Formats: sequence, C-alpha cells, structure tokens
Amino acid sequence: MDIVLGLQWGDEGKGKFIDLISENYDITARFNGGSNAGHSIERNGRRITLKMIPSGIFMNGVKNIIGTGTVIDPVSFKKEILNLQVFDKTIQPENSIIISQKAHLVMPTHKLLDIFMEESTRYTTIGSTKNGIAQAYSNKILRQNLRVGDIFLPDFQSRAQHILNRDYKMLEEEGMIVLPALEEISKEFFDAVEFLKKFSCTETEIYLNTALFEGKKVLAEGSQAAMLDIDHGTYPYVTSSSTTASGASSGLGVSPKKIGEIYGIAKAYCTRVGNGAFPTELLDEFGDDLRMKGNEFGSNTGRPRRTGWLDLPALKYAVMINGVTQLVLTKADVLSGLKSVAVCTHYELEDGKTVAISGLLPENGKPVLKWMNGWNADFSAMKSPSELPKEIMEFLSFLETELGIPVAYLSTGPGRNEMLKLI
Repeated sequence: MDIVLGLQWGDEGKGKFIDLISENYDITARFNGGSNAGHSIERNGRRITLKMIPSGIFMNGVKNIIGTGTVIDPVSFKKEILNLQVFDKTIQPENSIIISQKAHLVMPTHKLLDIFMEESTRYTTIGSTKNGIAQAYSNKILRQNLRVGDIFLPDFQSRAQHILNRDYKMLEEEGMIVLPALEEISKEFFDAVEFLKKFSCTETEIYLNTALFEGKKVLAEGSQAAMLDIDHGTYPYVTSSSTTASGASSGLGVSPKKIGEIYGIAKAYCTRVGNGAFPTELLDEFGDDLRMKGNEFGSNTGRPRRTGWLDLPALKYAVMINGVTQLVLTKADVLSGLKSVAVCTHYELEDGKTVAISGLLPENGKPVLKWMNGWNADFSAMKSPSELPKEIMEFLSFLETELGIPVAYLSTGPGRNEMLKLI
C-alpha cells in the first residue's frame, strides 16, 4: 500500500496528484477526515471538488474505499454524489464506492454544535469549517455516536432521533436560535441515510487486506495535512483526525508492514487557512499578490488562504514523522517571474537560540531566510525535466539536500497533466 499525504497545512494539490497516478492502482482509499476536506480534480477542462469521495473515482475499474478512520455526513455525501453525477454522467458511484461499516456518522446537530462553539466566547475559536467533524470525532471518543453499520439496524431511527432531540434541546437551552427546525433537519438526514444504503458497506479492513494478499495495489489518500494532525500538528489549530502515514495504517486497518512508497505533497511556498502560528507569513502586498496569482482560496470553503515563504523546519518535521520517500512539489510555477525566492531555514527564538526542525512553531520566532535566484519560464509548455531552467533545478537540489529525499514530481501548472516526473 502506498500513501499520498500533504506535508503543510492542506491545499497542496493532493487531489490532482492522486487523480494522475490512481490509474496505476486497483483501489484508492480515504483514511481520515470528512466533508471538511476538498480535493480539486480537473476533467475535460472543468474542475470539481471532492469532499468524501476518493480521488480515484474517475478511473475505470478502480474501487474507492471510504475507510474506518473517516466520519461521514449522509446529507453532504448525498449532495456530493448527485453533484458528481451531474459533472460526469458516465460515473456509476454505487458500483465503485465501498464504505466502512465502522466509519462514524456526522449528525446534523454536530454542525450546529460546531457553529455554536465557534461563535461562543466561552470556547477557543480555531477557524473550523463548521462541518461538524470535531463533534463527530469527539462523540466517537466518548462512545456516544452512531456508525455507518448502525443504519441497517431496526432501531436506528429511534436511536438517531434521540441524539438529534438531545442536542437540539441543549442548543436551545444555551440560547442559540437553532435553524433550521428539528423536524426539517431530521427529515433531510433520514432521507440521506436511505440514499446511503444504496452503497456497499462492509468491513473494509478485511476487504483491503484481502486485496493486498491477492497482489492488488492500494493507494491510501489523506485529507488535510501533516501540520494539521490532531497529535503532531500545530495544536489547537488542527483538524480532528490523524493525517499522517501512521493514521493511514490505523484508519484503514492495514499493518505498517504493508506500506510501500509514501508520497508527500508540498508547495514551493506555504499557505494556511484559519488561525494558528505561521512564522513565514507574508502580511504585505506581495503576500496578497501571491494569493491572487496562486488562486489561494479554499477549495472547500472559498476562504482566502494566508501565504508565506516555504518553511523548512516544519517541512523537515513533516517528512520525518511520516517517513516520506518521495516529494511532490507543486506551485513552483506560481513563483515564476521573481528575481529571487526565499526559504526559511531556521527559526530564531527570542533567547537567541535557533531551531532547524520543529513541529512546535514559535509564535514570536523570527524566520531566518535563505534567498535564492528566481526563475522565469513558461512551465506549462515543458514536457521534459531537461527543459527546466537551471534556477529551479538549483532550488530542487537544495530541497533534496535539506530533506534527504528526492523530489520525484514537479507540478508545472494547475492542469491535470501538468506534472513532470523527475526520477
């Protein structure tokens, strides 16, 4: 089993890369997160954002697993499937998507609780997508939630309605004006559950391990990114699941012994959505220009992304904890035309000490920048690594030396096939 995951704060271009290489696999499998993810895929000049659906959905014959480590919002899932079928009428998702019976459900009131906590002064505001993901995972840990397999039980509706009634009443008691009405969200939810029943639901751990035993190739797909991991990310401004390579193993129920290549995706600069430390953030006009040129707006939420120079101490940390074997670098083309580009090599702390690798990003640490020659080229026209300008080759060589892994792929533009294989 190979793994693709983000190494920064998300939005690195995972969907494009997975869509590109998934034709080489028999199965693609999502191992974490929920509808808070947003992997953009381009097909025939049009773009679609996949949230819960694995990015191999467009490949004929490829099975797409939504694994145990995910949380599934039936309402959002139904909308996504219907949108997919409008986007591409040839897709038959019921025949290619398999869902873990053990994946947890996102209830409609989980979204309302998310909104309440984000807007209440009594809680830390972290910049949540307000999709109810944290609430679903917290109820999972509290053992108060329902799973996908439960939808087939005869008493499912009464059990689910009990949770909806309880949560709705609690929000009303907290003084929240709860909209839409309980009856409305209940009906939409149960209608979506009936839609969910059309899909194959099984113990995907057994399915995946059987496939691997038979010699089939599996590609595990992570949502969000390493620096948003619940344990190893920039807590508390993180997601609510494990986004790392080890999370793929637990989220899919596949032994670490069966992991092969670990592809790490990183931009040639950094972006971040929401709150949290960002040592290399550019708070000037250039940062705004970079946002516009790179189209740095959340694929799922549309929120503007914060922009900054490439952060090597954080990237080294992400490469280390994930055991990344190959780096995929995206958006170097966005930096084209600059006379020079910067990379943060260290943080300089207030006591004068420097840090070269860390997952604990300093709030007041000063980034120590290394300036390198910029490049100016039309990347989209390039069909071979030999056509790359020497400045970008020097940049790639510098990264390989610092990170200790090869840069295996270089994105040359936003299009699906605008990707050069370097090794």
